[in-house]
Parts: sequence; C-alpha cells; structure tokens
Amino acid sequence: MQVVTGAMGSLLPKLGQLLMEEYNLQKNAKKGVESVMREMKSMHAALCKVAEVPRHQLDEQVKLWADEVRDLSYDIEDIVDKFIVRVEGPNKPAADGNKLTDLVEKMANLFNKGKARRQIASAIKEINKDVQEVANRRGRYTVDNIVPKPTSGMTIDPRLRALYTEVTELVGIYGKRDQELLKLLSLGDEDPSNKRPKIVSVVGFGGLGKTTLVRAVYDKIKGGFDSRAFVPIGQNPDMKKIFRDILIGLDKNMYTNINLMVLDERQLIKEIREFLHDKRYLVVIDDIWDGKLWEDIKLAFSNMNNVGSRLITTTRIFSVSIACCPSTHDSIYQMEPLSDSDSTRLFCKRIFSSENKCPSELKEVSRDILKKCGGVPLAILTIASLLTAGHQIKPKVEWQVLLDSIGRGLTEDASMEEMQRILSFSYYDLPSDLKTCILYLRMYPEDHEIDKEDLIWKWICENFVQHGKHQTSIFEVGETYFNELINRYMIIPIFNGFREVQSCRVHDMVLDLIRSLSAEAKFLTILESNKDITSSQNNIRRLSLQNIEEDQETTPLANSMSISQVRSITVFPPAVTIMPAISSFGVLRVLDLHRCRIGALNFQPKMRDIGYLFHLRYLGLKRTGISEIPEEIGNLQFLQVLDLDFNFEMRVLPSSMWKLRQLMSIKVLFRCYWPPGVLGNLTSLEVLERIYASPSTVQELGRLARLRRLDIHFIAWSLEVEETFVETICNLHDIQSLSITCDDVPYLDLLGGRWEPPRCLRQYTFTSDHIACSALPMWITKCGPSHLSNLSEVHIIVKDVQQEDVQILGRLPALRHLWIGSTHQTERLLIIGADEFRCVIAFGMHCEPATQLVFQQGALPNAEYVRFSLGVRVAKEDGNGDLFELGLGNLLSLQSALVEIHWDGVTNMEAAEACAAVRNAMDTHPNHPIVNLHLDPEISEVR
Repeated sequence: MQVVTGAMGSLLPKLGQLLMEEYNLQKNAKKGVESVMREMKSMHAALCKVAEVPRHQLDEQVKLWADEVRDLSYDIEDIVDKFIVRVEGPNKPAADGNKLTDLVEKMANLFNKGKARRQIASAIKEINKDVQEVANRRGRYTVDNIVPKPTSGMTIDPRLRALYTEVTELVGIYGKRDQELLKLLSLGDEDPSNKRPKIVSVVGFGGLGKTTLVRAVYDKIKGGFDSRAFVPIGQNPDMKKIFRDILIGLDKNMYTNINLMVLDERQLIKEIREFLHDKRYLVVIDDIWDGKLWEDIKLAFSNMNNVGSRLITTTRIFSVSIACCPSTHDSIYQMEPLSDSDSTRLFCKRIFSSENKCPSELKEVSRDILKKCGGVPLAILTIASLLTAGHQIKPKVEWQVLLDSIGRGLTEDASMEEMQRILSFSYYDLPSDLKTCILYLRMYPEDHEIDKEDLIWKWICENFVQHGKHQTSIFEVGETYFNELINRYMIIPIFNGFREVQSCRVHDMVLDLIRSLSAEAKFLTILESNKDITSSQNNIRRLSLQNIEEDQETTPLANSMSISQVRSITVFPPAVTIMPAISSFGVLRVLDLHRCRIGALNFQPKMRDIGYLFHLRYLGLKRTGISEIPEEIGNLQFLQVLDLDFNFEMRVLPSSMWKLRQLMSIKVLFRCYWPPGVLGNLTSLEVLERIYASPSTVQELGRLARLRRLDIHFIAWSLEVEETFVETICNLHDIQSLSITCDDVPYLDLLGGRWEPPRCLRQYTFTSDHIACSALPMWITKCGPSHLSNLSEVHIIVKDVQQEDVQILGRLPALRHLWIGSTHQTERLLIIGADEFRCVIAFGMHCEPATQLVFQQGALPNAEYVRFSLGVRVAKEDGNGDLFELGLGNLLSLQSALVEIHWDGVTNMEAAEACAAVRNAMDTHPNHPIVNLHLDPEISEVR
C-alpha cells in the first residue's frame, strides 16, 4: 500500500500545478482538475492509514482497490506530465533569425499549446469518470486508530558508530569466536612439509553475523598475505563476474585497467591460477548457496600452491559447507547464536548506550523480548531500533505491545519466517515516504554497494522526497531519509577512510523482505535472464536489468514486453545488450547506465535519441566510455541530475546545455570544456563537480546562487583569475563544500583574508601534487571557531605547520576529519593537547621532511583513526629516540593507525627500533588497534 501513497504524494502537487495561471486551462477543465484533486486527496488520506497495516492483514477487496488507485495515479500523472512537457517543453528555434520566420514559429508554438490545452481538457473529463468509478468501488474500507509516524532528525544516531564496532566485537573480533576461527586457520602453525591451501567454511543461518565475523578476521590477518580478496556471491551468481571480482580484489591496480569482460570462464580461471602461482593468498568467498558452484570456483585455486594460502567460505547451508571442505586438512566452523549475556549487551548498547543503564522497570520486558530474538544479532538490532523514537526511548507500554506481537521466537532451527516477521515490524513502523525509498533498493543486485549520493538523487528524481518545511535543500531532506534507514538498521552503512558514510548495503534478510514486498506491490521488475523477459508482466513502471551473460542470446525487450510506461530503468553491465531503443521510453524519469560500456558497443550513435526523453530527471552516464553528449540534450528541460564522471574521452559539453535550467547536480571531468554562456544559465545548480577554472567559467560561477558544493581545478593561476574567483566565492552564500585543486604555483595565499565563508561551510579541501599554501588560510584564523561552527572536514597542504596552527584547528567545535600536510617543515615538535580536536574521528598530519608528534593525555578523545609521520633522526636528536614515546596510549578511542617512519640520516637498526616502539604501543593499547607502518625511503626489510 505504501507504493500507492508514494504515487499519490507525487501526483497531488502536479494537479495543483495545473491550476496555476500560467497553464491557462479552460474554465471547465479547471473545475475538472479541482474535482479530481478533492477525490484523490480523500483516497490519499484513507490509503495513508491502510499503508500502516501489513498487506497480509488487509481485506482482499481493500488490496484490489488500493492496486486500482495505484495504477490510476500513475496514469493520471503521465497525462499531466505530458501536458506540462508540451506547454513548457522545448520549442524549435527559428531557422534563420528572420522576423517573419520568428512570427510564424511563435504562432505555431501558440497553436501547439492551444491544442495541448484542448487535449488536457478532454483527458480530464475521462480521468474524472475513472476516478469516480474507483471511488464508488471503494466502499468504506478503512483502518482506524493508525496515525502516520513522522520522520526523525537529520543526523545518524551517534550511538551507532560505537554500536557497529560493538556488533563486530560480539560476533567475533577480540572475542572467543575470532580466536576459534583463527585457530582453525592455523596461521603460523603449519607443518613445513604441508603448506598447501587450507579451506575453512563458516556456516550458520541468516542474521548470525557470519560475514561480520569473517570480515573482522580478514581485516586482522590480511597483512600477512601477498594477495587477498573478499568476494560476495549471493543467490544468483554469475561465474564470470565472480572470477572477475576475484582478480580485481587480488590486484585492483592491474585488473581495473584490463578489459576482463572479453575473457571467458576458462581464460579467467587460467589468469587467476597464474597470478597466484607462487603467492601466499587469502581469499574469502562470502555467501555460497550451492555446493556445485563451489566446485567451479575452486578450479581457480591450485593445490600445488605450497606457501600457506587460505580460503574462507561462508554459507547458510551445512551441506554446502561440507562440499567446501572435502579434505581432513580443511575445517568447518559452525556459528552459534549469541549468549544471553552478549545478547543483553548488544540490545542495551543500541538503546541505552550501555548495558548498565537499562531502567529497572524495563529489565523484565527486555529479557522476554531477547528470548524471542534467540541470540540473532540482526533480530536484536532490528527490535531495539523499534523501541526508540529518534533519540528518545519509547514508553514501557509500547515495549509490551511489541513483545506480544512477536511470535514464538528464533532458535537454532527456527524458520526464517519469524525473522521476516521481526523485520517487517521495522518496515511497517516507517513513515510512508521511507517505505517507498527502501523498496527502491530492490533496484540493485544482491550484495551491491549502493552509493549514498546517487541513491538520494534517484529518490528525488522519482519524487519520493518532498521539500521540508524549513529552508533546507531537497537533497538534505533526502539525507534525513537515508540516515533514518541507517538508524533503524534497515541498511548497513559503509564508511570511507574518514569514517563518513559514503555508501550502503542491504542485509540479505532485509533484501528478502524487500523482494517480497516489492513483488506484492508490483513496484519494480527485475530481469536477470532471458526467461524473465518473456514472463514479465505488462504495465512495468520501474525496470532493473541485471546479470545478463555476455554470451547469452538476448531478446530485445521492445519485442517481448510493454515498456512504454517505464519511469525508471537501471542497467548493470553486461545487461545493456538487451536494452531497447531509448526512444521506446515515453515517460522515463530515471536512466542509469553506470559502468555500461556503451562507448565501446557502438551505442553512442543512439545517444541522440536522448533528446526524446522529455520527462527525464536523472541521467547517469558515469564510466560509460562515451566521448560526447549530443546537442539534443538541450531538449531535456526537466533534467535535474547529469552524471558524466570518469568519461576520459569527453572533451567538450554541448552548447545547448544552457537550456537545462532545472539541473541541480552535474559531474564531469576537469578536462571537459564548457562553452561560454552555458554555466551561468544553470541557475538551479547545487552540485558542480568538477570544473576547470577559466576566466569565463569563474565569472559565470557567480550567478549560481544555490551552489552547495563546488569542486574546481586551477591549471594556471593569474591575478585576474584570482580576483574573479574571490569575488565569485564571496557571492556564494550557500556553499557547504569547497574543493580546490591547483597547479603551477609554488606557494599560494588562497583567498587571503577577504573571504568570510558562510556559516553553513562544512568541508574545505585544498590539494595539489606540487603546491602548498604559504600558511594556514587567513579566513580560518580570522573567522574563529564561533563562525566556523559547522566546519567538519579540512584537507589542506601548507608550507609549514606551526604549533599555533594546531591550536587554531583544534578549537574548531565541529571538526571531525582533518588532514593537513606540510612541504618544508621547520617546527620539529608538535604537541596535540588535551583540550583540542574534541570531535575529531579521523586525524592526519603529514609533515615533510620530518617532525614528531606527541599526544598528551586526553588528546583526540574520539579519534578512531590517526595518520602521522615520525622523523627518527629528529626524535633522537631531541632526546626522544630511546623509547619513542609519542603518547599513543592516550588515544582512548583508537581503532587503527598509519605511521610513516622517516629514517633519513639514521641506520637500519635505529629505524627498526622506531618501528618496534610504535608496534609495542599498539600491542599494549587496550583497543589493540590495527597499525600500518610505511618506511620512507622504502626498504625491503628493516634489520
């Protein structure tokens, strides 16, 4: 039912738009629109209540009526959109600029618009008839006492960062489980005469944390292997993709630059075996469902490799784990549910931040709820998320209601139906907009890493995200949706090196739920093979093409199914081979061809047909190998998102792009040339990545008042460009993220003290291979912490880092990610004090040629990752060269560290002592952080 409310939420504003004076509807047509709006609003109110009830609990007549309303909403919206396109859409320009020709053209346009108004008036009459028929069939089916729930706040629950660490600990790392798994792997204990590859298979039902455990152990031991790869499989595997993923995992630098798509299975297996011939490797094959599949995968790994390699598999099926481990040399590890004490610890961590903070009145009901969860981490986290509203704990009465709703509970041999029930509680607790958003995740294949920003823009272009009451951008509203799904544990966040969420995955069990709900609602259609094409239903609204084998005989979709009503299509390579002509899509809003090598498939000539997609809002052409965009793109006057990133052959953008006045986000490469006059007309732009700074483009930037994020590259710096750029930046009052790359200037006082950044500034990055700022930018020192209260990320290179700079940056109240480097360091000792960098999670300070950092007690209290350089000669000369005491034990939240050891001017032995001191500090640290040491200059072995 949630799909119906989503469709209606998109339709109602458009009906209101039709009543605006600019569309000049006939009087009777206006009355007809008003009548449709009244009835649809009434239906929407009823459906919002229906959407709160699980579909299986609804009367069959209510289901049929809701399905009718869904289809009717889509049809009405298509009619309205076609009318708006004809009235607002592209007009043909005059051929020769002659006044008479201009007049004739203008009259033709007026005639066409008049014809469109007559047609919409006739269509509204028919719509009213259909609406009344559906309304009459509705009867009085309602669900009482159900109130839609509001969306929670914008930020991710701060408890979740600690929670994800806690989950990892509970299912394996630093605990009994990871030690048991490490013992089975027998690392370092092999019989010297028998070092052939060993296989360990981890088995257990869904939600126990198999992948989390194996990932934790993998991260812990991967440094002891020459090559390693972590490859998810899933229920619908593609053998060639599996082998390609193994190769890319083993050596990303080598194999991302090789066209693996042209190799067949035999060639891929040969490539893997040759690559691993004499290497000690660690490979994880995650989530295998078929023993025969493992037999095929195993062909890529030779038993003749005798250097102590390891293969780890995970599966839900015990017979598959047996198939993975045919030899007595191999081992099976059966995962068990969490103990009662660990279950309690995880549950209370999620709700109260500590197991000791559970109120006495909630302890008994907590124990009863945990019994129903049966020690399954996914169930525990899902239920715990339901018992909080935003950051507030729900009252006891709601805990009791939830307890009474859960069935007999999960046990070792419980069916997954109960797990699905528990997950469905969380789903039906979502606001209706979020229900639609999470169903959209079915568009992606199993185990796919889903980019956060791309996903949010697609939601926006599908009209799933509505503007908030406050003056925030619609993208920021979409971020609140994404964060809320994380807070409710419906999606798994993936963090980058700065501990920011950059993407997400969907847990297998949640994906199963989404799959069934999406099928019930006929929300989207997935095509994974040719057999799916012929069996698909008509009236497809959203389409995802996945896992079509390159060498399959494919049937053109246009010949076998109805696609004229498709609103959204996402294509995953190599399924682009079955994609029909672009002109086949009459009402398409989202087209995503990311990584489909259409440039290499003679697809590019068909790109001109993009000009017929008048309804298009999202066009994703990232990494497609195209070299140009046709002039016809100017016809897409409703386009909001254009992603052309990483198309290295593209050199120029079409001049017709000046017409794309609704464009909100565009991504291209720096080298792409912007014709004069194009950029300044894109006044709706909020995101501009990446652009080469010429005098004309820098000047036109000043007209983009809505710009939130700018990524700009200065190849050559001049006083003229600098002056224009400073004036431009001073006029951009909504800038939240500014990234600047420069070449060809030794040192730069960037922006000087003239720029007073807006208070909303969150990220500032200055990078270059050869350039540094003369000093810390003056606008940072001038504005101070009160004005820069939202600045959370700084990435900058300066000539010299001074102790005063450290103190200024350390006082920024919202700073979470810092990377600062120097090129000609003079200050030999930098001290990180107790009252500095209170919120920093990721801290990096790289000072060349060398210096030493000392972390005082209380420094960086929340830092999980640190990266810094240590000058061995400087430390020894200044009296800190015996123990190399850097204060790493004072970093109480530390999880991992990267230390660059500069050992110019000292012996190998002295460099080894510095390495040993850092490793000892990490070994004795209570968190046992992962440490990586880099030696500069590099040597093969320190003695």
